[in-house]
Amino acid sequence: MLELSHVTKKYGKVLACSDVSFSLEPGSVAVLLGPNGAGKSTLMKSVIGFLRFDGTITVGGFENKSVEARRLLGYIPEMPSLYPNLTVAEHMEFLARAYRLTDYKQRAEELLERFELTDKKKKFGDELSKGMQQKLNICLGVLPQPKVLLLDEPMIGLDPKAIKELKNMLEEMRSSGCTMLVSTHIIDSIDMLWDRTIIMRGGSVLANVRRSELEKSGKTLEELYFEVTEGSAQ
Repeated sequence: MLELSHVTKKYGKVLACSDVSFSLEPGSVAVLLGPNGAGKSTLMKSVIGFLRFDGTITVGGFENKSVEARRLLGYIPEMPSLYPNLTVAEHMEFLARAYRLTDYKQRAEELLERFELTDKKKKFGDELSKGMQQKLNICLGVLPQPKVLLLDEPMIGLDPKAIKELKNMLEEMRSSGCTMLVSTHIIDSIDMLWDRTIIMRGGSVLANVRRSELEKSGKTLEELYFEVTEGSAQ
C-alpha cells in the first residue's frame, strides 16, 4: 500500500535520508524508530509530499504527490499547525472541504466527542492548550478516513486517557484495512500496536523486522533497538 524505493534526501551537503527502501502491506502498522536526527521526520515529510527527494514513493500504486495518492493519505504531524482565527469546528469544516468530503458532520462530531473536544468547538486554535491542539490535530488527520496514515510522534502532549483512546482508534483503523506508519523515539509508546519495525540512524535504515521475526529471536523491541543503534555507533 505504501512503497518507498531508494529515497534519498539532502539538505545542502547534509544527507538526511540515504537510499531508504521498504514497503508496507494493507492493514499493517509499522513503527519507525530512531534517535533524534535519525531522519524519521524528513522521511515522513517526503512521503506526504512536503519535500523534494530522489527515488520514488507510491501510495496505492500512485506517485505520492499525485491527486490520487493525496486522497488516500492522512497525516498527523508532530507539531500541530492550526489556524489561530479558525475555531475547532471551523478547522474540521475546512479540512472536509479541502478533501471534498460529503456527509462528514456526524463523523466529525464523533471524533470531537471521542477526544473530549465537543465543548471546545467554538474555541479558536490559539486558545487551546498544547494537549487540546494535539487532540484536534489527530481528529483532523483521521477525519478523511485515509487508507494510509502517517503519524509523527502522535503521543506527545496527550494525557493518559487520550493516549488510550488513540491506541484504540489505531486498532480499529488497522482492522478496517488502514496502513499506518508511526514515527517515534519513545519505544514503548506503541508497544502493543506494531506489526513491523523500521529502525533508522544517520539517515539509513539499519533494521526492517516483522514482529513475528523478532518474537522468534527472543528479543524485545528495546533490545533490538539498542543492539542496532549502539552497534552502529560503535
